[in-house]
Amino acid sequence: MDNQPSILVIDDEPDNFDVIEALLFNEGYELNYAASGQRVIERLKIIQPDVILLDVMMPDVDGIEVCKHIKSHTQWQYIPIIMVTALTAKEDMVRCMDAGADDFISKPVNGLELRARVNSMLRIKRQHDDLQALLNLREDMVKMILHDMRNPLTSILLATEILKLPNFPPERQKTKVEQIVNSVQQLQALIDDLMIMAKLESGKMVLNYTNVDLVSLCLSALNSFEAIATQKNLQLISNFPQPHIHLNLDALIFRRVIDNLLSNAVKFSPKNSQVILQTNDCRPESVMIQIADSGVGISDEAKQIIFEKYEVGTLMPEVSQLGLGLAFCKMAIEAHGGTITVKNNQPRGSVFTVFLPG
Repeated sequence: MDNQPSILVIDDEPDNFDVIEALLFNEGYELNYAASGQRVIERLKIIQPDVILLDVMMPDVDGIEVCKHIKSHTQWQYIPIIMVTALTAKEDMVRCMDAGADDFISKPVNGLELRARVNSMLRIKRQHDDLQALLNLREDMVKMILHDMRNPLTSILLATEILKLPNFPPERQKTKVEQIVNSVQQLQALIDDLMIMAKLESGKMVLNYTNVDLVSLCLSALNSFEAIATQKNLQLISNFPQPHIHLNLDALIFRRVIDNLLSNAVKFSPKNSQVILQTNDCRPESVMIQIADSGVGISDEAKQIIFEKYEVGTLMPEVSQLGLGLAFCKMAIEAHGGTITVKNNQPRGSVFTVFLPG
């Protein structure tokens, strides 16, 4: 929902809209007006209100029929409707509720009551929107996880079928077995990231701090990407002004952070380019780790979301892009008391910078 909630007032009397506008003047709402029930649908096609104030007694189509019509459309049925009525009989109130109304207010409208009821309906709408966003996120998450699992699973299945061929050369079996092992490791890494993130979010992850040589950890991570870098003719460059930087870290989790950042840099870098990993001991303030690539870069808009779960930056069809890596890095780094930022590299690419407390 926008920062400024939108309210649609449906009433055949413009003077009644003026009253509503005066009573809600200081609430910061965006007010819209429809002069009849017949014009409601065309207004709803233009705006998406958060609450509807609907007059019951209208000459062309009464409010009860309008309410039924709105609630019959799936794209509008979750918009709370407050019936504004001069009717007082219980039977009339029941008719309003049976039509799908969420609340009602009696004429003449009292400002205090109107503001309270609108606020109440806005809370309900906000809860619905938050839940819908969560459901959409879960659906996207499942699709992305399935997408990223499909590639290694397909590789495993193909390699297995090839190994079953009766005339498959024995000297090539080792390559296919290695392909299967690599694919299984990809799946294991994905599952591990999901499990660690879930524990970090729930507060159940207890970091196993030990004294770690950060330079050695970074060198080990670089070495593990040599093979894939060679395939793309990438240069993996290290810049460690200090030969050793000792910190208290969870070595396993922080190695995964470095691996994720290097993996992104290698995946998104074009052939015949460079990936640079450097550290700098700036204590007592902090220790810096920086990974720079010459890839497609990240737009200013994407920089606002790439550290959120299941969000990705620039889409590349040939690259596995489940939005977990950077979200995992952010959560793991913050669990260590650090921060991570991203900026543009020059002339192109991205630079990810991690600061850890000294």
